[in-house]
Amino acid sequence: METVNRLASRNPVVIFSYSTCCMSYTVKRLFSELGVNADVHELDEDPKGREMERALAKLMDGSSPVPAVFIGGRIIGSTDRVMALHLRGDLVQLLREAGHSGCRLVATNYLHEVLLLFEMSVLM
Repeated sequence: METVNRLASRNPVVIFSYSTCCMSYTVKRLFSELGVNADVHELDEDPKGREMERALAKLMDGSSPVPAVFIGGRIIGSTDRVMALHLRGDLVQLLREAGHSGCRLVATNYLHEVLLLFEMSVLM
């Protein structure tokens, strides 16, 4: 838990991810498209990855621990929470409060397509 907390507080946006996970890719792409340079930790490539994954599972209350997004040192959640915040327009505000004043309000067309697909899957 100490390693996760230390890493999560180093940068305004921190993502714990798997390099081969499509949901992790989507979240990383969202932040990139918004102009945010997130600090990404690929758990499958880190010697302490298993330990960090167990700590994240505790923080995420049993839901999938990856991807795990922290903004301003505070856990936001996984893909579903991040995408819901973005669709409501709240993600950019959180990013600005964490010090990303230059982040873009709107992602590119590619990301809009991903968000629409995600929104449709949630509504089904």
